[in-house]
Amino acid sequence: MGPMNPLQKKLRICFMGTAAFALPTMQAVAAVEEVVAVVTQPDRPRGRGREVAPPPVKARALRLGLPIMQPERVKDPLFLSQLAELRPELIVVAAFGQILPAAVLDLPPLGCVNVHPSLLPKYRGAAPFQRAIIQGESRTGVSIYRMDQGMDTGPLLLTREVEIAEAETAEELGDRLAEIGGELVVEAIKGLKQGTLKLVPQDEKGASYAPLFKKTDGLIPWQEAAVQIRNRIRGMVPWPVAYTAWQGKMLKVYKGRLGEGSGIPGEIISLDSGIEVACGTGSIVIEELQMEGGKRIGWAEFARGHRLTPGERLG
Repeated sequence: MGPMNPLQKKLRICFMGTAAFALPTMQAVAAVEEVVAVVTQPDRPRGRGREVAPPPVKARALRLGLPIMQPERVKDPLFLSQLAELRPELIVVAAFGQILPAAVLDLPPLGCVNVHPSLLPKYRGAAPFQRAIIQGESRTGVSIYRMDQGMDTGPLLLTREVEIAEAETAEELGDRLAEIGGELVVEAIKGLKQGTLKLVPQDEKGASYAPLFKKTDGLIPWQEAAVQIRNRIRGMVPWPVAYTAWQGKMLKVYKGRLGEGSGIPGEIISLDSGIEVACGTGSIVIEELQMEGGKRIGWAEFARGHRLTPGERLG
């Protein structure tokens, strides 16, 4: 037997992630390397019933039989000593939701790499592809970078660009980018093992930020152009969802396309092939919506159940 090829030796990897976006990355890494621990957020109350539920990453890690750690804070000295005992050679991070202290960043010899769904340095922060849609971008992508103390500021290992489809929602785009993230991180790990990847510093001149949404960000300003409103609707699914007011109640809008009509912003101008509402310029045809306390339904069912008439104003 000759000496073992270093590429065949599995890396000891600690995976850190919480949200569903992280699932394809965790699966892809677990398929090719040795995941010594999955670090995820503690179980939290979720949904309407506020029942305590595990984060998506924990639920999947249990199914994959991977060891799980759920520190309240990654700065906790007990957690840090447990992590150090695992001797990870690399830490892979995706949608984790906590800032990593220097003690974690400096622990693995190969460092910590993060899967970020934008073309860095654009859209650093918590809502990158959602904000890209709202800004009307036609392209985005995934960046794999070596983490440092800043927010999404570390040097790049790999990036892949994708087109954003015309009617694509943040939910659909997020699912697509999550899959690409899994493929790309495996490619990056291979490059790190071979020593073939160069770290490319980010160009600070092109940096932009994509902070987390607040619920109030969903409010539709009908005086804006129809194109902007449509992008807002697409970028806000599944959360916080674009909304407007009708008869004193909140109306969530899940799906809308550009219309041909015009009128006073917020006015319902037609009920032919959807609920057509005039904007600052142009119109939006609402196709899927949800009344406060009701369920998400198609426009025709909604129009039948609630006596909508052209001339009424939303907002």
